[in-house]
Amino acid sequence: MAQSASASRTKSPKDLPAITYAFAREQGVALITGDEPVFVLRDGANPMALVEARRAVGQAYPVTVYDGARFDRALSEIYAFDGLNEDAEDAGAAQDDDLSRLIDEIPKTEDLLDSSSDAPIIRLINGLIAEAVRTGASDIHVEPYEDRVSVRLRVDGVLRETLSLSAKVASPLVSRIKVMARLDIAEKRVPQDGRITLTLGGKGIDVRVSTLPSRYGERVVLRLLDKDSARFTLQELGMAQTTLVDLQKALSQPNGIVLVTGPTGAGKTTTLYAGLNLLNDKSRNILTVEDPVEYAVPGIGQTQVNTKVGMTFAAGLRAILRQDPDVVMVGEIRDVETAEIAVQASLTGHLVLSTVHTNSAIAAIARLRDMGVEAYLLASTVSAIVAQRLVRKLCHHCKDAYTPDEAERQILGLSADEAVTLYRPMGCPSCKGTGYSGRRGVYELVIVDDKLRGLIHDQAREGDMAAHAFAQRPTLYQAGIALAQEGVTSLAEVLRVCREDSER
Repeated sequence: MAQSASASRTKSPKDLPAITYAFAREQGVALITGDEPVFVLRDGANPMALVEARRAVGQAYPVTVYDGARFDRALSEIYAFDGLNEDAEDAGAAQDDDLSRLIDEIPKTEDLLDSSSDAPIIRLINGLIAEAVRTGASDIHVEPYEDRVSVRLRVDGVLRETLSLSAKVASPLVSRIKVMARLDIAEKRVPQDGRITLTLGGKGIDVRVSTLPSRYGERVVLRLLDKDSARFTLQELGMAQTTLVDLQKALSQPNGIVLVTGPTGAGKTTTLYAGLNLLNDKSRNILTVEDPVEYAVPGIGQTQVNTKVGMTFAAGLRAILRQDPDVVMVGEIRDVETAEIAVQASLTGHLVLSTVHTNSAIAAIARLRDMGVEAYLLASTVSAIVAQRLVRKLCHHCKDAYTPDEAERQILGLSADEAVTLYRPMGCPSCKGTGYSGRRGVYELVIVDDKLRGLIHDQAREGDMAAHAFAQRPTLYQAGIALAQEGVTSLAEVLRVCREDSER
């Protein structure tokens, strides 16, 4: 009986196919290895390709004919590991000039059975991932246009173009990424999500892959997830000492809701994991429901959302509450059902950690209220709210000290006789001319005390709640200004990511 394509999932990287991916894709014939090896032939493929494949393998295994879509799915299964790990070590040392060399190698060789016929694309992908890791990029964007393919890296939160390739490269490049991520290369009409796991220089890297159909082909975004990020502690996040101490107190409570707010890419997940690491002392049952699970953390039970089968945040949260948890982490509160279950979990003695997409900490209260959660329930359960942003740090090799002008002094709220020194980016080879290197978190913390609890219960205005919450604490903007005055970042960078207080 012919073996199914799914059996190839058990292949190790060393058990690579005898037929190259390029030959299999172009000629429509592949070999599924296992206890009962079998050739799969794409419907309508040239029979001579099967003869060549048998000659290359040296065996005349049975043949099964697949239709086009099934054959393409089989390729994704068979060749997912092919070339990924074998080139990873070499790619780990990739430099800028290596990417140019890899581009020159892209033209295909004449011999379709040559083992290097698809290697240039593989090496280019590995080189891009290695370059992204080396420069600290969080995302790789592959964007096809009419006359070219743009490859951009997001470094320190800002996109910059790294490569501009021929439009002819788009199809093989995207197809190869989809194969590595075990996606359906036959389906180009709908978005797909997958994951690639690899090691570069002994460092474990998870690459989350997202495809999106566009006018000139499929756009691909690869998000690099550094497994070491899950090991951060709260002390390493760069919070002010008073903010850190108060947040640790909130996390030490047996129940309540601790929220982290901010836009996409603000580092909310890292902050949540740092909080979980504080609590993960083997004395608590910690369960999470996430979309997706970005970092695997030993000692924590992690569940992934799967909306296709009805596994939503609400369904997952409802299920894990029956698993006797002490601490529950919900990746995001998106709807009233999830919010209400989180509130009930807090009322029944659980500590709940989650995120909400709002611009400020106090706005999270209004957001949950707008979802339909009763004000008295919010007043009883929410214990702390953190709002955060990430600002780029000035390169310490080239930052330049200067005296702020009158406009900047007004922004800082300085009087005419107050002296202050600020720093601005200049650009040097160390920071690739950007003037910035790395990022730093900026935080504001709201602790829900009795007075604020009463304001929430009475559905007070957002401004009134903020006036009380930040009477003795710095706002996000004020925390950013403090970093600028310390020389950690520039005033322009603070203004870019932190909205100025309305009172100013």
